[in-house]
Amino acid sequence: MTSPRDIKKKLRAEALARRDALGLQWRIEASLAMAGQADAIDVGPDSIVSGFWPMRSEVDVRPLMFELRKKGARLVLPAIIDKTTIVFRELVRGAELIDMGFGTAGPGPEAEELEPTLMLMPLAAFDDQGHRIGYGGGFYDRAIAKLRDKGRMPRLIGIAFECQRVDAVPHEAHDIPLPAIITENGLHALPMRG
Repeated sequence: MTSPRDIKKKLRAEALARRDALGLQWRIEASLAMAGQADAIDVGPDSIVSGFWPMRSEVDVRPLMFELRKKGARLVLPAIIDKTTIVFRELVRGAELIDMGFGTAGPGPEAEELEPTLMLMPLAAFDDQGHRIGYGGGFYDRAIAKLRDKGRMPRLIGIAFECQRVDAVPHEAHDIPLPAIITENGLHALPMRG
């Protein structure tokens, strides 16, 4: 019998291969179209939005992040501080970004650490129930659990291209489904299951 972990590994590889096959110009245009979803996302001056610096063929979420900044949100990026932990450091204009490994960048240790109220999460694959597959490191799962242990309940929105959608993602009781996902086709509210 194939384990859920093996199924996820296969689904991740297939979805990322489909994403990698997308043309650069198409990915740029789709990423810019996703920025148009900012109007549908409720943020304000006390909102702290976690985005991500794109790597490889990921959605470039920066245009969306900058639209949310125009609405008053403060922006943070994940910073990998060890093999199991990320923190969220403020992204401010003009500040130097440093290599975070994995082909991504983020603010250095001098940047203020903040707790996000909204997390824009990169996805390797997702299904119509909001179950997700990340890149396999568990960084976001641990970060969300840590925030929830402190009584914080950040809103979660997955970010991916439609080609990363799969029929079903194996999930366990501790997995947190996403209530919404943004693709090039818009903002999709997903059914919340107990």
